[in-house]
Amino acid sequence: MSELIHDFEASLFRYMAGAGIPAPGSPEEKEIFAHLQANFVAQFENAFPDRLAGKTVVIIPSLTLDQEILQKIEGVNYYEERMLCLLLLLRMPRTQVVFVTSVPIDPVVVDYYLHLLPGITGYHARQRLHLLSCFDSSQVSLTEKILARPRLMQRIRQSIPNGHLAHMACFNVTELERTLAVRLHLPVYGCDPDLFHLGNKSNSRKIFTACGLNVPAGYEDLHTESEIADALMRLKENNPGLRRAVIKINDGFSGEGNAVFNYEGVHAENTATAELQIGMRVRTTPVAQDLTYSAFMNKFHQMGGIVEEFIEGDKKESPSVQLRINPLGKCDVVSTHDQVLGGEGGQVFLGAHFPAHPEYAGELGKMGRKVGDALRQRGVLGRFGIDFISVQEGDQWKHYAIEINLRKGGTTHPFLMLTFLTDGLYDAETGLYNTANGQKRFYFCSDNLREDCFRGLTPHDLIDIAMVHNLQYDGTDQQGVMFHLIGALSQYGKLGVVCIGDTPEQASNYYRRTCEVLLNECSQT
Repeated sequence: MSELIHDFEASLFRYMAGAGIPAPGSPEEKEIFAHLQANFVAQFENAFPDRLAGKTVVIIPSLTLDQEILQKIEGVNYYEERMLCLLLLLRMPRTQVVFVTSVPIDPVVVDYYLHLLPGITGYHARQRLHLLSCFDSSQVSLTEKILARPRLMQRIRQSIPNGHLAHMACFNVTELERTLAVRLHLPVYGCDPDLFHLGNKSNSRKIFTACGLNVPAGYEDLHTESEIADALMRLKENNPGLRRAVIKINDGFSGEGNAVFNYEGVHAENTATAELQIGMRVRTTPVAQDLTYSAFMNKFHQMGGIVEEFIEGDKKESPSVQLRINPLGKCDVVSTHDQVLGGEGGQVFLGAHFPAHPEYAGELGKMGRKVGDALRQRGVLGRFGIDFISVQEGDQWKHYAIEINLRKGGTTHPFLMLTFLTDGLYDAETGLYNTANGQKRFYFCSDNLREDCFRGLTPHDLIDIAMVHNLQYDGTDQQGVMFHLIGALSQYGKLGVVCIGDTPEQASNYYRRTCEVLLNECSQT
């Protein structure tokens, strides 16, 4: 296997030495990337099943998304820390991890993750962990920062031992990550950026319809204000009782890029008046905090988007399904969650319960697999999620597919932490998670445990509070509390948490107790 890798790399180096570094987005770059990805199949077959294989994972936790929308998320510079859960890969004693960030991570945060490793000493893990930084907190993506630093890219390559199989793990894969993969000569466990359009809001609706899933009434591939107004008018004409609609930018994320339109006072039977009212009222406030109408519409013009019915219901949930397509083309349902949403109209992701409600988790898994198979046939690779809106009608649930996210998301890192710590599996048929010894586990997670009084608490303070009050994960009974986004706490009063219990109630109790302890500690300072 190592000879195959060495032969491939030698031919690649010869190609690049003769042709020079290919231009970003060029046919030459895409050809090299395709070769790297094709080689990843053999690596996956031989190295991934073997915990003792010599392999290196280069983790690039860049949120390579629209930076103007991204900066509306408080503490977003620290969201790179969410992928620190992948340090738990060091539980495999011959695996190396290279973790690259915009700014250095406090050693106390790194130590916090390493102490979670089952069966591996902190010393042994540290010898195999390489933390690299751009020392750059500017508002551009991490991947752009790395590409602007040739010496840093050289250090990344030098951190990979000779003979090791290696690949990149990213939050999402865009043209920039493809360029970085080619510069580093590494495959990526993620979707080819040429397929990224499959996950935008317009194409999500088309794929859902082709798979026979319910979607809210709506219209795709819109670009202008007049098209938005026309779509809103047609929705109202088709459903005179419609109260609200949602305007979504194609490549918005976490609800940042959605706007909720209110039809109050608009009567479809008076067409001329209704058109005038809708045309004037389109200038509704976008959900993203501090994003002006002008900025919202500029993004809509650039990216396109959709208008669809806002699904109402007395009992309504927002579940999601997470899937993974591996390099061999196998599609698995890896988890389901009931999301907790906030903001105007409940558009912004705040947290999630795992797994989704047992009344419909299995059904969601089947629907998710249909979409996963459709995406697999189109060449999609890696982890992705599908969001739903579910409304109870009598004793049945009706599910509406909302969007596809071809990237990791807010439920990826909590689930990875659970699986790395318990070595268990999610059963898509029953909708339940079982640890390696057959015990069921549940969790509540949030990226947004936030209070103003938390500001000023340093990572050292948090760890001290957690130790004193036993707010930690206990490996003996595989339950407890784990923190993430720790770096954001002092400046923004915000952090993330994963609370694991043997029942949903126990998981929620851990979360309530965590909130109580932190608030009580703040009141005493």
